[in-house]
Amino acid sequence: MKKILFFAALVVAITVVATSCNQAPKAALKNDVDSMSYAVGVNFGVNFAQQVASIPGGEINKDDLIAGFISAFKGEDTKIAADSAQKIMMAYFEKVANKESVKAKEDGEKFLAENKAKDSVQVTESGLQYKVITEGTGATPTAESEVMVNYRGTLIDGTEFDKNDSITFVAGQVIKGWTEGLQLMKEGGKYQLVIPSELGYGEQGAGAQIKPHSVLVFEIELLKVLPAKK
Repeated sequence: MKKILFFAALVVAITVVATSCNQAPKAALKNDVDSMSYAVGVNFGVNFAQQVASIPGGEINKDDLIAGFISAFKGEDTKIAADSAQKIMMAYFEKVANKESVKAKEDGEKFLAENKAKDSVQVTESGLQYKVITEGTGATPTAESEVMVNYRGTLIDGTEFDKNDSITFVAGQVIKGWTEGLQLMKEGGKYQLVIPSELGYGEQGAGAQIKPHSVLVFEIELLKVLPAKK
């Protein structure tokens, strides 16, 4: 939060100067100090833009942001008291997060219902959905086996959030959908797994891309089944 506020202060200060001059300040870049100063401004600007873009809901009113900053910075009366600002932000973030969570759950349930109706898709007792792309002929791993895989993970809208080749791990030390899916496969096989949220990251989600209640789609190629780790 401190970093966000620092970037906000810098951007607002630049905006105020630009507004008062009716144009953006021009960079001189006559020496090393000028170049370094401009580079710092570019770096801060890029980072702050990313911070703003990551705000839940994806929206911000720049005019109100600037107005609030200037009033507070000048010590003027603000329309929202400083001790209430944090509460308002947290309440907004929680409201947006809840809305996104509900939508993700509804979209996920719809996707699962439509996907399992396909002839090529099989569903396990846990709700894991899988499709055999290539059937393997080698060994089948247990939860204790170390495996080597290629994989690609996407959200139900096709957005890729992860990809890796020749990565090794113990089959029982990943999300439940992976552990179950790997034990359906044979070495040399390639499956598509559609993982309900309760077999994935559940109500917590994972990082910025995997929202709570997200259904995940993985293409997994089981390259090798290695001896179980002791």
